Amino acid sequence: MGISQFKTIKTDRLYVKVADQLNNLIENDVFKPGERFPSERELAEKLGVSRPTIREAMIYLEISGVIEIRTGSGIYVAHQAKKVMGQQAELDVSQGIGLFESLEMRYILEPEMCALAAARITDEQIAELRAIIQEMVVEEKSPNPAENADRKFHLAIAKASQNEAIYESINWLWELRVKSGINSEFLKKIRKEGVHPSIEEHIKIVNALEQRNPDKARTAMKVHIESSTDNAAEHFGRDA
Repeated sequence: MGISQFKTIKTDRLYVKVADQLNNLIENDVFKPGERFPSERELAEKLGVSRPTIREAMIYLEISGVIEIRTGSGIYVAHQAKKVMGQQAELDVSQGIGLFESLEMRYILEPEMCALAAARITDEQIAELRAIIQEMVVEEKSPNPAENADRKFHLAIAKASQNEAIYESINWLWELRVKSGINSEFLKKIRKEGVHPSIEEHIKIVNALEQRNPDKARTAMKVHIESSTDNAAEHFGRDA
């Protein structure tokens, strides 16, 4: 057997497999151009996957031009869907952890990280966090705000937890966020829709840390990540 007969082994992420299956349904006229897709909840139930996975698949298809997400209305098959079949946008899915899967992981990890930090944080680290919030305020006023200050804030709390494994885990999640093509494109979209990091929520987190109150710190971080998830999910409409 010649070496040229070997094929590259490709392992698609679950949301890519879901997107491919939905692509096939469009190709076979189960869903026609201009037709409204079932809700996110319905798709999750029919396909036996989580709602975050459905959201990542929808983002992938939207960026590829196969569907249109009309905020407040729903998800529709794009009129040019058939033309882009098999010619989807080249996204970096090799490191393509999506935003909602990342937020789900952060919801598991960061509240406990914050509770731990509340018991161990120093006055100097509290002052550093307040300074970072001011950086965030300035950053949000720029025409194309990045997430540098937001990332710096969460990593500073991870450092204050005095647990290297937690710090490396949080840093890894942010690295995935930066490297993911699907994530970057989606963040640009929701930025234009007015979704930005909440300064007030970050201030509440620091206040809880300054009080050295683990329960309050845990709750403040939970509320922050829940709010971030809900705000990003608004892109798909309220009846998802």
